[in-house]
Amino acid sequence: MNLILLEAEEVGADGIVALGRGDARARHVETVLRARVGQTVRVGVVGGRTGTAEVLETGEGGLRLACRWTGDAPERSRLDIALAMPRPKVMNRLWPVLAQMGVGQIWVVQARKTEKAYLGTHVLEPERVRAGLVEGLAQARDTRLPEVRVLGSVEEMLAASRAGGYAARLFAHPGENAGDWRGALGGIPSDGRILLAVGPEGGWTPREAERCLGEGFIPMSLGPRILRTDVAVVALLAVAGACWAE
Repeated sequence: MNLILLEAEEVGADGIVALGRGDARARHVETVLRARVGQTVRVGVVGGRTGTAEVLETGEGGLRLACRWTGDAPERSRLDIALAMPRPKVMNRLWPVLAQMGVGQIWVVQARKTEKAYLGTHVLEPERVRAGLVEGLAQARDTRLPEVRVLGSVEEMLAASRAGGYAARLFAHPGENAGDWRGALGGIPSDGRILLAVGPEGGWTPREAERCLGEGFIPMSLGPRILRTDVAVVALLAVAGACWAE
Protein backbone atom coordinates (compact mmCIF):
# COMPACT_ATOMS: atom_id res chain seq x y z
CA MET A 1 0.00 0.00 0.00
CA ASN A 2 2.00 2.95 -1.34
CA LEU A 3 -0.91 5.38 -1.06
CA ILE A 4 -3.37 5.64 1.82
CA LEU A 5 -6.67 5.88 -0.03
CA LEU A 6 -9.50 7.68 1.73
CA GLU A 7 -13.17 8.05 0.98
CA ALA A 8 -14.30 11.65 0.46
CA GLU A 9 -16.62 11.51 3.46
CA GLU A 10 -13.73 10.50 5.73
CA VAL A 11 -11.93 13.81 5.17
CA GLY A 12 -13.13 16.73 7.24
CA ALA A 13 -13.41 20.27 5.92
CA ASP A 14 -10.18 21.04 7.77
CA GLY A 15 -8.38 18.11 6.12
CA ILE A 16 -8.37 16.00 9.28
CA VAL A 17 -8.95 12.24 8.97
CA ALA A 18 -9.56 9.89 11.88
CA LEU A 19 -9.30 6.12 11.37
CA GLY A 20 -9.97 3.58 14.07
CA ARG A 21 -7.18 1.34 15.30
CA GLY A 22 -8.85 -1.65 13.65
CA ASP A 23 -8.82 -0.03 10.22
CA ALA A 24 -6.43 -1.80 7.82
CA ARG A 25 -5.02 1.53 6.65
CA ALA A 26 -4.26 2.60 10.20
CA ARG A 27 -2.50 -0.71 10.85
CA HIS A 28 -0.52 -0.28 7.65
CA VAL A 29 0.68 3.20 8.61
CA GLU A 30 1.69 2.00 12.06
CA THR A 31 3.15 -1.45 11.40
CA VAL A 32 4.37 -1.37 7.80
CA LEU A 33 5.23 2.26 7.14
CA ARG A 34 6.18 2.67 10.82
CA ALA A 35 5.18 6.32 10.60
CA ARG A 36 5.29 8.24 13.86
CA VAL A 37 3.73 11.50 14.96
CA GLY A 38 5.12 14.36 12.89
CA GLN A 39 6.04 12.19 9.91
CA THR A 40 4.17 12.27 6.59
CA VAL A 41 2.54 9.63 4.41
CA ARG A 42 1.11 9.73 0.89
CA VAL A 43 -2.67 10.04 0.73
CA GLY A 44 -5.38 10.28 -1.88
CA VAL A 45 -9.16 10.45 -2.13
CA VAL A 46 -10.85 7.78 -4.22
CA GLY A 47 -11.66 9.45 -7.51
CA GLY A 48 -10.04 12.68 -6.37
CA ARG A 49 -6.93 14.51 -5.24
CA THR A 50 -3.60 13.28 -3.98
CA GLY A 51 -1.18 14.75 -1.48
CA THR A 52 0.54 14.12 1.80
CA ALA A 53 -0.66 13.87 5.37
CA GLU A 54 1.09 14.56 8.65
CA VAL A 55 0.55 11.92 11.30
CA LEU A 56 -1.06 13.65 14.28
CA GLU A 57 -1.81 10.59 16.38
CA THR A 58 -1.23 6.86 16.25
CA GLY A 59 -1.54 3.99 18.67
CA GLU A 60 -4.42 2.98 20.92
CA GLY A 61 -6.50 6.00 19.96
CA GLY A 62 -6.34 5.13 16.27
CA LEU A 63 -4.83 7.17 13.47
CA ARG A 64 -5.34 10.89 12.90
CA LEU A 65 -3.95 12.61 9.82
CA ALA A 66 -3.78 16.20 8.63
CA CYS A 67 -4.03 16.14 4.85
CA ARG A 68 -2.51 18.61 2.45
CA TRP A 69 -3.58 18.25 -1.18
CA THR A 70 -1.00 18.92 -3.88
CA GLY A 71 -2.22 17.02 -6.94
CA ASP A 72 -5.44 16.77 -8.94
CA ALA A 73 -7.20 13.52 -9.76
CA PRO A 74 -5.43 11.72 -12.62
CA GLU A 75 -7.18 11.37 -15.94
CA ARG A 76 -8.89 8.08 -16.62
CA SER A 77 -6.74 5.72 -18.69
CA ARG A 78 -7.59 5.44 -22.37
CA LEU A 79 -6.73 1.73 -22.48
CA ASP A 80 -9.83 -0.40 -21.81
CA ILE A 81 -10.24 -4.16 -21.58
CA ALA A 82 -13.10 -6.47 -22.55
CA LEU A 83 -12.47 -9.65 -20.60
CA ALA A 84 -14.35 -12.91 -21.06
CA MET A 85 -15.43 -13.82 -17.53
CA PRO A 86 -12.89 -16.28 -16.10
CA ARG A 87 -13.40 -18.56 -13.13
CA PRO A 88 -14.65 -16.47 -10.19
CA LYS A 89 -11.51 -16.97 -8.07
CA VAL A 90 -9.40 -15.74 -10.99
CA MET A 91 -11.64 -12.71 -11.50
CA ASN A 92 -11.36 -11.92 -7.81
CA ARG A 93 -7.56 -11.90 -8.11
CA LEU A 94 -7.71 -9.71 -11.19
CA TRP A 95 -9.56 -6.72 -9.72
CA PRO A 96 -6.49 -5.24 -7.97
CA VAL A 97 -4.26 -6.28 -10.87
CA LEU A 98 -6.37 -4.42 -13.43
CA ALA A 99 -6.41 -1.31 -11.25
CA GLN A 100 -2.63 -1.48 -10.84
CA MET A 101 -2.17 -1.80 -14.60
CA GLY A 102 -4.09 1.43 -15.13
CA VAL A 103 -7.11 0.22 -17.09
CA GLY A 104 -9.80 2.82 -17.74
CA GLN A 105 -12.80 0.55 -18.26
CA ILE A 106 -13.31 -3.12 -17.53
CA TRP A 107 -15.98 -4.98 -19.48
CA VAL A 108 -16.72 -8.43 -18.11
CA VAL A 109 -18.17 -10.43 -20.99
CA GLN A 110 -20.22 -13.62 -21.19
CA ALA A 111 -18.38 -15.51 -23.93
CA ARG A 112 -19.42 -18.82 -25.46
CA LYS A 113 -16.95 -20.80 -23.35
CA THR A 114 -17.84 -18.95 -20.14
CA GLU A 115 -19.98 -20.83 -17.64
CA LYS A 116 -23.32 -19.00 -17.47
CA ALA A 117 -23.36 -19.23 -13.68
CA TYR A 118 -20.17 -17.17 -13.45
CA LEU A 119 -21.99 -13.87 -14.07
CA GLY A 120 -24.08 -14.47 -10.95
CA THR A 121 -21.08 -14.97 -8.71
CA HIS A 122 -20.40 -12.87 -5.63
CA VAL A 123 -17.08 -11.62 -7.07
CA LEU A 124 -19.09 -9.31 -9.35
CA GLU A 125 -20.95 -7.70 -6.47
CA PRO A 126 -20.19 -3.94 -6.48
CA GLU A 127 -18.78 -3.88 -2.94
CA ARG A 128 -16.31 -6.69 -3.65
CA VAL A 129 -15.34 -5.21 -7.01
CA ARG A 130 -14.68 -1.81 -5.48
CA ALA A 131 -12.62 -3.24 -2.63
CA GLY A 132 -10.37 -5.07 -5.07
CA LEU A 133 -9.95 -2.04 -7.32
CA VAL A 134 -9.15 0.25 -4.38
CA GLU A 135 -6.51 -2.21 -3.21
CA GLY A 136 -4.84 -2.04 -6.62
CA LEU A 137 -5.06 1.75 -6.82
CA ALA A 138 -3.37 2.13 -3.45
CA GLN A 139 -0.48 -0.02 -4.64
CA ALA A 140 -0.11 1.98 -7.86
CA ARG A 141 -0.51 5.42 -6.21
CA ASP A 142 -3.59 6.15 -8.28
CA THR A 143 -7.06 7.34 -7.25
CA ARG A 144 -9.14 6.94 -10.41
CA LEU A 145 -11.40 3.89 -10.21
CA PRO A 146 -11.87 1.98 -13.46
CA GLU A 147 -15.44 1.82 -14.72
CA VAL A 148 -16.85 -1.72 -14.65
CA ARG A 149 -19.59 -3.09 -16.91
CA VAL A 150 -20.99 -6.61 -17.19
CA LEU A 151 -22.02 -7.55 -20.74
CA GLY A 152 -24.17 -10.60 -21.36
CA SER A 153 -22.79 -11.58 -24.75
CA VAL A 154 -20.12 -10.90 -27.35
CA GLU A 155 -22.80 -9.10 -29.36
CA GLU A 156 -23.23 -6.66 -26.48
CA MET A 157 -19.48 -6.19 -26.41
CA LEU A 158 -19.44 -5.42 -30.13
CA ALA A 159 -22.25 -2.88 -29.75
CA ALA A 160 -20.46 -1.18 -26.87
CA SER A 161 -17.19 -1.12 -28.81
CA ARG A 162 -18.88 0.51 -31.81
CA ALA A 163 -20.24 3.25 -29.56
CA GLY A 164 -16.92 3.75 -27.79
CA GLY A 165 -15.13 5.72 -30.50
CA TYR A 166 -11.98 3.61 -30.25
CA ALA A 167 -8.93 4.40 -32.36
CA ALA A 168 -8.01 0.71 -32.25
CA ARG A 169 -9.77 -2.46 -31.11
CA LEU A 170 -7.49 -5.43 -30.51
CA PHE A 171 -8.62 -9.07 -30.51
CA ALA A 172 -6.28 -11.24 -28.44
CA HIS A 173 -6.23 -14.92 -29.39
CA PRO A 174 -3.44 -17.55 -29.26
CA GLY A 175 -1.75 -18.03 -32.62
CA GLU A 176 1.54 -18.52 -34.39
CA ASN A 177 1.53 -14.94 -35.70
CA ALA A 178 1.75 -12.43 -32.84
CA GLY A 179 0.62 -9.55 -35.05
CA ASP A 180 2.24 -6.18 -35.53
CA TRP A 181 1.70 -4.55 -32.15
CA ARG A 182 3.80 -1.50 -32.98
CA GLY A 183 2.14 -1.07 -36.35
CA ALA A 184 -1.31 -1.27 -34.81
CA LEU A 185 -0.65 1.09 -31.90
CA GLY A 186 2.42 3.16 -32.67
CA GLY A 187 0.59 5.83 -34.65
CA ILE A 188 -2.36 6.28 -32.32
CA PRO A 189 -2.30 9.71 -30.61
CA SER A 190 -2.24 9.90 -26.83
CA ASP A 191 -5.80 11.24 -26.79
CA GLY A 192 -7.09 8.20 -28.69
CA ARG A 193 -8.63 5.18 -26.98
CA ILE A 194 -7.85 1.49 -27.27
CA LEU A 195 -9.97 -1.56 -26.48
CA LEU A 196 -8.28 -4.90 -25.82
CA ALA A 197 -10.56 -7.97 -26.02
CA VAL A 198 -9.23 -10.98 -24.08
CA GLY A 199 -10.99 -14.33 -24.38
CA PRO A 200 -11.35 -17.35 -22.10
CA GLU A 201 -8.38 -19.61 -21.35
CA GLY A 202 -9.64 -21.93 -24.09
CA GLY A 203 -9.75 -19.04 -26.53
CA TRP A 204 -12.60 -17.42 -28.41
CA THR A 205 -14.79 -19.67 -30.55
CA PRO A 206 -14.39 -19.49 -34.35
CA ARG A 207 -17.76 -17.75 -34.56
CA GLU A 208 -16.75 -15.13 -31.99
CA ALA A 209 -13.48 -14.55 -33.82
CA GLU A 210 -15.33 -14.19 -37.14
CA ARG A 211 -17.75 -11.66 -35.66
CA CYS A 212 -15.06 -9.53 -33.99
CA LEU A 213 -12.65 -9.55 -36.92
CA GLY A 214 -15.53 -8.76 -39.25
CA GLU A 215 -16.25 -5.69 -37.11
CA GLY A 216 -12.71 -4.38 -37.57
CA PHE A 217 -10.92 -5.79 -34.54
CA ILE A 218 -7.21 -6.34 -35.17
CA PRO A 219 -5.97 -9.87 -34.36
CA MET A 220 -3.13 -9.92 -31.85
CA SER A 221 -1.34 -12.69 -30.01
CA LEU A 222 1.49 -13.44 -27.61
CA GLY A 223 2.31 -16.57 -29.58
CA PRO A 224 0.91 -20.11 -29.65
CA ARG A 225 1.19 -20.87 -25.95
CA ILE A 226 -2.04 -21.17 -23.97
CA LEU A 227 -1.80 -18.86 -20.95
CA ARG A 228 -3.90 -18.63 -17.85
CA THR A 229 -6.19 -15.63 -17.88
CA ASP A 230 -4.35 -13.76 -15.11
CA VAL A 231 -1.00 -14.25 -16.87
CA ALA A 232 -2.37 -13.32 -20.29
CA VAL A 233 -4.08 -10.16 -19.04
CA VAL A 234 -0.93 -8.73 -17.48
CA ALA A 235 1.24 -9.61 -20.48
CA LEU A 236 -1.22 -8.25 -23.04
CA LEU A 237 -1.78 -4.99 -21.20
CA ALA A 238 1.96 -4.51 -20.75
CA VAL A 239 2.70 -5.10 -24.44
CA ALA A 240 -0.17 -2.90 -25.58
CA GLY A 241 0.78 -0.08 -23.23
CA ALA A 242 4.48 -0.23 -24.20
CA CYS A 243 3.81 -0.25 -27.95
CA TRP A 244 1.29 2.58 -27.68
CA ALA A 245 3.76 4.71 -25.74
CA GLU A 246 6.50 4.40 -28.37
